[in-house]
Amino acid sequence: MNPLDFNIAAVERETGLSKDVLRMWERRYGFPTPSRDGNGERCYPGEQVERLRLIKRLMDQGHRPGKLIPASSEELATLSPRRAKEQHRTTQADSAELAELLALIKQHDGIAYQQAMQQRLGRQGLQRFVQDTVAPLTCRVGEAWEDGSFEVFEEHLFTELTKRLLRQAIAGLPSSRLAPRVLLTSVPEEQHVLGLLMVEALLALEGAECIPLGTEMPLSEISRAAAAHRADIVALSFSIAYPARQTPALLQQLRHLLPGTTALWAGGAGVARLPSQAGIELLASLEAAVLALQAWRAANSAANSAANLAPNSA
Repeated sequence: MNPLDFNIAAVERETGLSKDVLRMWERRYGFPTPSRDGNGERCYPGEQVERLRLIKRLMDQGHRPGKLIPASSEELATLSPRRAKEQHRTTQADSAELAELLALIKQHDGIAYQQAMQQRLGRQGLQRFVQDTVAPLTCRVGEAWEDGSFEVFEEHLFTELTKRLLRQAIAGLPSSRLAPRVLLTSVPEEQHVLGLLMVEALLALEGAECIPLGTEMPLSEISRAAAAHRADIVALSFSIAYPARQTPALLQQLRHLLPGTTALWAGGAGVARLPSQAGIELLASLEAAVLALQAWRAANSAANSAANLAPNSA
């Protein structure tokens, strides 16, 4: 058995597909195609687990497995919501619903807000909920706070209730140990955590192993944590409130503290206008974070393939 392969129990845990469904698909559709270990147990390679996870996510969005399983990787990618931006544009009805959610915060009705958000999460699924509800709501709350129409305590109420909801949703996802291992945190004086939670939700949905450290970590501690967890990626969040003039030098300092093999990502509204920097991936949107994850996997898959071929060519 290849040490990178998954047994059927691990595949069930990683994808949310039951063992019975996996066996049935194997008989009916000829996929997945596991090998067998010395004891005759099924062993699934990582690329098949990744495809199964995508199929399960698309099934949750209403697609039928009989159409998904025979589809090519390119066809599956076109069905993904992040590749269909028109499905995510905020309609007038959505805008009105978002306004109603903010009104509940202004009315200080936390229970009604939580109930309405739970209903919206159930209706949209976690990916769309993050992109089409939490992200635009967070922007609106920030604007309302800046123009004085939101009190500080109202902004805090919104943040705390939304944090609670996102953490519950993330905790309900299947645990994953697939690469990359992503350490998520923020630098000192950056207290905003919703951006980190939104990114964690989307990366966890993609099967990344996420290590959340909360906010305001000293750079030296970020470096030590990255080494302790053998992180492939360190992802930082910068809100629009963080002083932009401090960010480039801070990122360069952290880049020097991290191993060259550890990628450094910086995302959020606070990096939207920063110039590019060598060795640092600037992500101005949630979609950019998902695309960066895909690019990391593609690059490392190619590197691993080359490394595996090298001894044979010697």
